Amino acid sequence: QIADSDRDFTVFTTRPDTLYGATYCVFAPEHPLVAKITTDEQRPAVEAYVADAGQKSDLDRTDLAKTKTGVFTGAHAINPVNNEKIPIWVADYVLMGYGTGAIMAVPGQDQRDWDFAKVYDLPIIRTVQPPPDFDGEAFLGDGPAINSGFLDGLEVDDAIAAIIEWLAERGSGTPKVQYKLRDWLFSRQRYWGEPFPVVHTDDGEVVPLPEDWLPVELPVIDEYKPTDDGRPPLARAGDEWLRVELPDGRTGTRETNTMPQWAGSCWYYLRYLDPNNENEAWSKESEDYWMPVDLYVGGVEHAVLHLLYARFWHKVLYDCGLVHTTEPFAKLFNQGMILANSYRDAGGKYYHPSDVEERDGRFFLKGSSTELEAQIEKMSKSKLNVVNPDDVISAYGADAMRLYELFMGPLEVQKPWQMKDVEGVNRFLQRVWRLVVDEESGALNPRLSDAPAAAEPELQRTLHKTIKKVTSDTETLQMNTAIAQMMIFVNDATSTKTLPREIISTFLRLLSPFAPHICEELWQRLGEEELIAHAEWPSWDAELVKDETITIVVQVNGKKRDELQVARETEKEELERLALASENALRFMDGKEPKKVIVVPGRLVNIVV
Repeated sequence: QIADSDRDFTVFTTRPDTLYGATYCVFAPEHPLVAKITTDEQRPAVEAYVADAGQKSDLDRTDLAKTKTGVFTGAHAINPVNNEKIPIWVADYVLMGYGTGAIMAVPGQDQRDWDFAKVYDLPIIRTVQPPPDFDGEAFLGDGPAINSGFLDGLEVDDAIAAIIEWLAERGSGTPKVQYKLRDWLFSRQRYWGEPFPVVHTDDGEVVPLPEDWLPVELPVIDEYKPTDDGRPPLARAGDEWLRVELPDGRTGTRETNTMPQWAGSCWYYLRYLDPNNENEAWSKESEDYWMPVDLYVGGVEHAVLHLLYARFWHKVLYDCGLVHTTEPFAKLFNQGMILANSYRDAGGKYYHPSDVEERDGRFFLKGSSTELEAQIEKMSKSKLNVVNPDDVISAYGADAMRLYELFMGPLEVQKPWQMKDVEGVNRFLQRVWRLVVDEESGALNPRLSDAPAAAEPELQRTLHKTIKKVTSDTETLQMNTAIAQMMIFVNDATSTKTLPREIISTFLRLLSPFAPHICEELWQRLGEEELIAHAEWPSWDAELVKDETITIVVQVNGKKRDELQVARETEKEELERLALASENALRFMDGKEPKKVIVVPGRLVNIVV
């Protein structure tokens, strides 16, 4: 409902449980209500913003790396769950052709809404409780509802069901299945697009080509541009290719439009299963063996474009009995974008980083007093901030670049490229090299020994913890924390008196997927004959990964007041004695005698007073 008006509008959301956290609404610039609800005071700014948005493509408007922009309409909406007035904004990241063209913004649970709220100083209310160690911005995971009235304490699925029922009873909402399918545009004609296998007959019909004429191969043409009168490039092919006689004797002209590479991208993964099959697109045996795809890694923009169409095609193929799975991809992972520093002057001109120098935390054009604005942005040729992989590889090698990209942070988040951090990763790889190779002689490091791993028990323990950590983190795509654990191992391995070959060769197997070239070289130098890429992944010993000391939380009346570092086998009586002697615990007991002491071995001691 528009405040102080009889008008209302509809939003679509997959998370109605977060309604209590909706602190503003956003309309697409094209929304029909924009002109009607904008106040006179805000009208000039809104009209200028709408006109500017009309010059941008949908891809530009929804670019996740761009700074969010918007303008306040002056109007407010009424949140149906708490009757709070919340402002209505216009922003170009909301599209009229997607959903209803209006959204409820919940910055506590949506990153785009968070970014927008931070830019315009709008309220942020969390409606899902993050875990204690969460230090991010918008929390996108599951958890109990908070700040949500009657929903508080419910898990996400239960909260969604409850709020849908509540809204439906009051006529404020209704459940609906909404597909994120967008128009598939073939307007950008390319010669190399997939040709349509149809013919326009001279008597006015459009008919498919006979199956034994497939596939249609593109003709050789002299020029790949559209014709002067605007026809597609295939119109240049000449009658030898364009004109055909069908088996029934009719003649006609081939369709000259193409599908601009989207068609092939919808089923290429199936052809990859059987690329040399000359009789069919793929064999049933290969499809049965390989499908579905276990993991698909791609940018988030693919989820509602290419991947959605690929799913559509796959489901058609399933209905035709040509594939045995209803879905092509078992799991989708969206990696974050790597950003880079850009530098521009007051007039908006960009400068290459090599032309910039830092002075006292500010940036200037080298050899001048021209101060530059530094921003972390999407890499772009126009902003002169593209990092050339060839330059990085030339300076540090492919392993350092590969390892740094995995070490930058969680794979799913955006992060800025920092060349000094590449140098840090390169130093780590040099330390790995020196574990095996003597720097002065080039021979094997004299610290290497043929003794069993148990000869260095502490390092053996660190190794098995590293195996467990790297295995677990790799399976969950937490590459940065896996690498951090391997750095811990290298630190420990550098300081031991000897280095059993058994330990270092096992470690190289862990590191090799992350830094394959250096590991393959060191593996060969250790005398191994097969490729490390073919070596078996190591396993850990459960006894060796147990910590000798553990952390025990000390609580007073259920609240954490201290921590104790104790031996794993410490008895309950000793844990109780240590907890009661804790200075922090005594301070919060305030001289009172404990009514009881609850000891949970291996975890905590709770003193009740």
